[in-house]
Amino acid sequence: MTPRDLLDAWLASSVLRPSTQARYRLQVEDWLSWCERRGVHPYRVRVGQVAAWSEERLLDHLGGRALDGPAVLAHLAATKPDVAGTHDGYITAVTQYYTAAHERGLVVGVPYLTDLRCGVDRAPDRPRRLSPPEREAFLVCIGMWGPGQARQYLRDRLIAHLLLDGLRPGEVVRMDMRHRYPQPDGAVEVRVPDAFENVGPKYSLSLLTAGALSAYLPRRPRPARGVHAVILGQGGRPVVSRYVNKLIRQMVSLQPALAERCPPVTADLVAHTRAERGVDG
Repeated sequence: MTPRDLLDAWLASSVLRPSTQARYRLQVEDWLSWCERRGVHPYRVRVGQVAAWSEERLLDHLGGRALDGPAVLAHLAATKPDVAGTHDGYITAVTQYYTAAHERGLVVGVPYLTDLRCGVDRAPDRPRRLSPPEREAFLVCIGMWGPGQARQYLRDRLIAHLLLDGLRPGEVVRMDMRHRYPQPDGAVEVRVPDAFENVGPKYSLSLLTAGALSAYLPRRPRPARGVHAVILGQGGRPVVSRYVNKLIRQMVSLQPALAERCPPVTADLVAHTRAERGVDG
């Protein structure tokens, strides 16, 4: 299937609104045309090439600066939020296109384009938590996150469920294997030590989160000596809290309604979604 045939097939089979389909078609066609001019095969793309395409589109708005890092995108978001928002829409369209390509076995993985987003907050009065429909969409994202997105996808799903249960990113990465308390009804209670090893308040995990924990533990990497964190990364070391936010940004890119949300979906926003945090003391 050629890249342009994929675009037709993806949009024809999608449930996107006609107006969104039309916008995505124009945005992805712009990307495919850039690839043709540059001799780049769209199925073998690198993130740097997407950045170069973005830089050409944004050249008149960057004040002579190169698109070489998050500081430039932050400047664009602060000075020209409308342009920044349109740019983020292009990144969403291309991400969705490559998600469709991956589902059809045309590419090995979906390019990680989250760092190319401005993440501009164009509506400061918008609620700082997910609405019920957005929460449902986020649950769909969790279900879609599988081995095609990340090797440790079970760990990532658990992280997302812990946030929905009200744990903050810093609490997620400090969750301790020594402070898990399974209950007779299948629920799990946990305590999260603070940075000084003081045992923190108790959280009652939802059944979905307890199930995600049970699925992850048999695949949990071997911890490094003296490490008791539940959530582990490379080398059996704990992950850092900024990884949690990066993961959520990448996860929600699977759903256009969440990928384009303003303010953007962050780990803290997900954690604030639950009205009652389930703290017992």
